[in-house]
Amino acid sequence: MQVEQTPIPGLLLITPKRFGDHRGFFAETWSREKLGAQGVTTDFVQDNHSLSAQVGTLRGLHFQCPPRAQAKLVRCGRGVLFDVAVDIRRGSPTYGQWFGVELSFENGKQLLIPAGFAHGFVTRAPETEIIYKCSDSYAPETEGALIWNDPDIGIDWGLGDAAPILSAKDAVAGAFASFDSPFAYEGAAS
Repeated sequence: MQVEQTPIPGLLLITPKRFGDHRGFFAETWSREKLGAQGVTTDFVQDNHSLSAQVGTLRGLHFQCPPRAQAKLVRCGRGVLFDVAVDIRRGSPTYGQWFGVELSFENGKQLLIPAGFAHGFVTRAPETEIIYKCSDSYAPETEGALIWNDPDIGIDWGLGDAAPILSAKDAVAGAFASFDSPFAYEGAAS
């Protein structure tokens, strides 16, 4: 597996090697042993899989607060999505900065998002599936969200003039300026 550091400490791009032949391919998308040897020690406890039927479906920016904060390993099982992580760790040198990457079935890339980041994505192909591992189980009483189009964060979702397809909850999420982050920066731990 190829592991690349992004411009934001702790946020990693992981590209598994694909072994292919006339039948298709095989890829090992997670290996505690192999990634542990590269410093990734996250313990995942839950896998999630969602389908977004239409292009322009935007989900996020979501997070779970401590003590149920989640790290995520995100990949695209079918289609294409633009995946985004926003650093919301107080005291981080990159606090409020975002990183985005296109994840697709074709490129096989994965984004490892540590706890202390808000996460979201927008679909760029119909019938797009996102598959991700979480380091803690879903705890709705700890969930939070930031508004997808917050001007203080300034994410370029690549939507042009098109309006995204949002859930009612995501359409009224909070602003970054009034956000009191429950996360503290503790270095680039993964």
